[in-house]
Amino acid sequence: MWDLLFRTFIKNHTEVENPSVREGYGVFCGIVGIICNLLLCTVKIVVGSLFSSISVVADGLNNLSDMGSSVISMVGFKLANKPADSDHPFGHGRMEYMSAFIVAVLIMFVGVELLTSSVTALLGGESTPKYSIYSVVVLIVSVGVKFLMFLLGRKAGKKINSQTLIATAQDSINDVIASTVILISVIVGMFTSLPFNLDAVMGIGVALFILYSGFSSGKQTLDEILGQPAPRELIDEIHNIIMSFDGFLGTHDLIVHNYGPGRQFASVHVEVSYNNDIVHCHEQMDLCEKLVEERLGIILVIHMDPIDVENEYVMQTRSQIALAVANLGEGLTIHDFRMTPKGDERTNLIFDVVVPANIKRSHEQLQKEIGEAAKKIDPTFCCVITFDSDFTAH
Repeated sequence: MWDLLFRTFIKNHTEVENPSVREGYGVFCGIVGIICNLLLCTVKIVVGSLFSSISVVADGLNNLSDMGSSVISMVGFKLANKPADSDHPFGHGRMEYMSAFIVAVLIMFVGVELLTSSVTALLGGESTPKYSIYSVVVLIVSVGVKFLMFLLGRKAGKKINSQTLIATAQDSINDVIASTVILISVIVGMFTSLPFNLDAVMGIGVALFILYSGFSSGKQTLDEILGQPAPRELIDEIHNIIMSFDGFLGTHDLIVHNYGPGRQFASVHVEVSYNNDIVHCHEQMDLCEKLVEERLGIILVIHMDPIDVENEYVMQTRSQIALAVANLGEGLTIHDFRMTPKGDERTNLIFDVVVPANIKRSHEQLQKEIGEAAKKIDPTFCCVITFDSDFTAH
C-alpha cells in the first residue's frame, strides 16, 4: 500500500539518494501529517471541551503540536535540498537534523504542558469528568489514524534513512499509546466511580511518556548535529575498498564528516612502500577515491604515508613497539613508524600513537610509559611520539 502511495505522489520514488526525491518523501509525509493532525486536533478539542476532559483536550493539543511538527519537518526537507552556496559550501543537509531536533523540543513542550495541567487537576481535587460514547469513538478513530501515520512515517524514514521522519513516526506511535491510555480511562470512568481523578492520573502518565520520548528523540538528533563517529560497517567498507588495491599496505587516521544525508566527506592515510613509483601510486589513489565515491557516495581524500617494508630490523622493531603500546591500554595503536640507524647510545623511534576515548591518561603519562616499555626492548631506544585521536570511536 505504501509503495503505491509513494509511486503515485513522489516522482522517481526509488532514487532515494537523490536530494529531490528525499524532499518529495518529506513533503508528502508532511502534508499527510498536517491534514490528519488538524482534523484530530479540532475534533478532540471540541469533544474534550464539551465534556470537560483534561486528557482529551490535552490529546487534541498534542495533535496541534504534531501538526506544527509536520510543518517544520516539511520546511526542513525543503531547506535541506537547497544547493551549496558561497556561505554553505557543503550544502544545507544538516537542516534535516535541525528540523528533527525542533520536533523533539515541541514534543517535550507538549509533555510539560500536559503534566502541569494534570497535576493541577489532581491536586486541586477536581472530579473525574463524565464521558459519552462520542469520546470513545473519537479516541478509537484517533488511535487508528495515528497508527497508520506511524506506519507511513516509519516506512518512508527507513526508505530514505531520515531521522526526521523516523522521529515523527515515533511521535505518532507515542500518540497511539497516549490515546489508548486515555481511551481506557474514559471507558473505566463511564462505568465506575473512583475516589480520585482517573483522568488526571492518566494525563500524568501520558505526559511522562511523552517527555521521555521527546528527550530520547532530541538526544539522537543532537548527536547527529554535534557529530557522531561513522558506523562500524561504513568504516569497514572504506577500509576494504582501499585494501583491494595492490600496493596499499594499511590505513589509519580515517575521518568521516557528515553534512547531512548523502553529503559525506572523508580523509584517510594509506601506507605504501617507500620505493613505490610515486606516479603509479598517485594514479591508484585517484582510482580508489573515485571508487569510494561511486560505491558509497563519499568524497574521499587519501594521504600517502611511505614506510620501509624491506628492512627486517625496522619491521621487527615496529612489531615489538606496537605490541608494547597495545599492552598499555585497549585500543592503543601505532602508525607512521620510522627509526634512525641503530646507534650505540641513542636510536630514535619516530611514530604516531592513536589514543581512543576510553584511555583517560594524559599524553605526558603515556609518553613516559611507552618510553619505559621501549627501553626494556633496547636501552638505546628513544621515542619521539605524536599523539592522534581516534575519530572512528571503534
